[in-house]
Amino acid sequence: MNMNTGKAIDGIEHLRQSIARILTTPQFSRLMRRDFGSLIPELIDQPANPTTFVRLYAATAGALIKWEPRFRVSRVQVSSADQPGRLQIDIEGYYVRDGLANSLSLRVPLQNMASA
Repeated sequence: MNMNTGKAIDGIEHLRQSIARILTTPQFSRLMRRDFGSLIPELIDQPANPTTFVRLYAATAGALIKWEPRFRVSRVQVSSADQPGRLQIDIEGYYVRDGLANSLSLRVPLQNMASA
């Protein structure tokens, strides 16, 4: 189900929504699934330097490997968003379904963390 419209979704659109939800949910914030989510929200106000970027890469890849078996991560990149002081995570990988792998790229803006 689309979390904004309530309409039924599946396939790649469901995968995109799932990845965004995983990455924007603070780990240990859900009562029945304490370890669901990622460590990315903890890194939001950290300095934008190489150390933080490596932590963002690791948090992204680790969360997706653990929580999204339909997606195989091949590349994670942090880039500047359209507004100063904002970053986004660009993710490339493969959507695995029925034994077939389709290339997929998506972008998760980090400014949406507070509303997740």
